[in-house]
Amino acid sequence: MQIPDYLKQGDAARLFPVLAVTSKEGRTTSILLACLSRIDEFAQVMMTSVGQTIGVRGRIECWTEIVLAGDDAKGDRPDGLIVVRKGKSEYRILVEAKVGKADLAVDQVERYRKLAKETGIDAVLTISNQFATGPQLHPLPEVRKKAGPVPVFHWSWMYILTQADLLRGADGVADADQAVLLDELLRFLSHESAGVRGFDRMPPDWTELNRLISAGGSVPTRSPEAVAVVDAWHQETRDLALILSRQTGTAVRERLPRAIASDPAARQKAQFADLRETQCLRASFDIPDAAGPMDVVVDLRGRVVEVGMTVRAPEDRVSSKARLNWLLRQISVETSNDYHVRCTWPGKSATTQHPLAILRASPDRVQEGKDSQQVTRFHVLASHRLGARFGQVGNFITDLERVVPAFYREIDQTLTPWRRPAPQVRPDRPTAEDVEVEALGEELQRSVG
Repeated sequence: MQIPDYLKQGDAARLFPVLAVTSKEGRTTSILLACLSRIDEFAQVMMTSVGQTIGVRGRIECWTEIVLAGDDAKGDRPDGLIVVRKGKSEYRILVEAKVGKADLAVDQVERYRKLAKETGIDAVLTISNQFATGPQLHPLPEVRKKAGPVPVFHWSWMYILTQADLLRGADGVADADQAVLLDELLRFLSHESAGVRGFDRMPPDWTELNRLISAGGSVPTRSPEAVAVVDAWHQETRDLALILSRQTGTAVRERLPRAIASDPAARQKAQFADLRETQCLRASFDIPDAAGPMDVVVDLRGRVVEVGMTVRAPEDRVSSKARLNWLLRQISVETSNDYHVRCTWPGKSATTQHPLAILRASPDRVQEGKDSQQVTRFHVLASHRLGARFGQVGNFITDLERVVPAFYREIDQTLTPWRRPAPQVRPDRPTAEDVEVEALGEELQRSVG
């Protein structure tokens, strides 16, 4: 592969890079870019996430250890370059990668954005263990807010690993040799030596905020500690979505209102306001073909994590007991004190809640105080009181990433939503002739006469 004329220096990305043992960052980046240029379906998935579709004629070239023509600056250099070729056109992306605990620096990213503009590069891509809601929404607010002709995209390493794992699980790579490469990429990224990490701890502000709320205090209007917690929570919810994606083999996404889905600043503001008012952090996840979204509520005052899902009660059952039995038949998990069923009733009637164990033993209890009403919705939930572990930056994440997937495995994946039965053909109108004009007239005369 011939080096492009706009590069002073550069090596083709290699599967087996010859680099110093200490160059973990360079090795990991080279292996990723080499696989990107050699696994067609993987390239299609990843490039689509940054707005580039690759057709039959499209191809990718990847370079590492690059120096751009026209770059006279001294110091650090971009880690790589991705070139998407479509016929005679090219789309070029500068790559800056960090591994392990190393975080991206605003000044470095902005310098590369400026360099890209000066040298005719179309975009900048950063890769690190920092999480973002989507590749277009950079995890660094300063980078995200600064508009310019050169966009900056972001992949977390866990996002890359998850996309590769979803492809593998769906047998999405047609070429056998490329499928082997994908397996090896997954094996490499999964090993601790690659420096790929999930979100594993809250910031120190988490402990301080818990102490304040546990003591009966309220979150101040301007609280940098609470803002740091909200930002960390958004990284953790993204990691949870990726964990669930890998577990289920489907693309699990956070469920966000349209107004804040593409605006991290608005999302932060809304979550901060909710935290101040309710002392809770919330998230919701859309899992393909599940009976409904899975909701997570973290109650800082009670030190409780609640995971639940709402299903519509079957309207073709007359009594609330019959509707409850429809739900109970779908839940196979062993009785546990952590599981509850919250019932919604018509109009402004207050919700009721009972432990799952009690409703299993006495289904009639669902009707207590609601004799003249029928339950309309069930919210099945698991409530976990974490105690002292709740306020610990590492144990909180460990416990959260245990209880959320467990709820999906034990409850969510077993539930089927109720759907209104298909309309039935009337017994007195079994054929087309029975609903012709003449037949309908005769039927009307018989009913009147």
